Amino acid sequence: MDITLEIIGTIVGLIYLWQEYNASINLWITSIIMPAIYLFIYYDAGLYADFGINVYYLLIAIYGWASWKYGFELFSSNRKQQELTIGHIPYKSGIWLSMLFFVTWALITWILITFTDSNVPYSDAFTTALSIIGMYMLARKYIEQWMVWIIVDVVCVGLYIYKELYFTSALYAVYAIIAIFGYRNWATMIATKN
Repeated sequence: MDITLEIIGTIVGLIYLWQEYNASINLWITSIIMPAIYLFIYYDAGLYADFGINVYYLLIAIYGWASWKYGFELFSSNRKQQELTIGHIPYKSGIWLSMLFFVTWALITWILITFTDSNVPYSDAFTTALSIIGMYMLARKYIEQWMVWIIVDVVCVGLYIYKELYFTSALYAVYAIIAIFGYRNWATMIATKN
């Protein structure tokens, strides 16, 4: 793999992180560019679940933009037509998303063990399943999405070091640190609106 592509992906990832930290709707444009780059990187590294999730990232970017801009909800007949604000995850949604995470983790692990030569099926599936949940939470502007990303980022640091993706590992270390500050920043934004 050409390291140049990984460096470009890292730079785009930092731009994305800055936009997410500031709750900028422009993060959804960057959310289309970054997965397109990482499709090539993850496939070459044999991180097939991470490869697959980037297809999901491209699709959720469209939903996330519509959700932030117009308050669009995927599983609701309530069409608000107003910009979404940062808030907390409803209890029922948290239960539903937790169950979805465990089912998705088990399914992705089984697929990786059964159909690929992955030598990291459990951790690859874990970060992928949790990222699916995290992106949906981000699309709904739930502040708790930052906690999900802290877990994903820490696990990814170790996984990518193991796979010798050092620039990407460094990017995820920065993500983990910024996610802590991102949570605090969004909490401040919630407090100032109340």
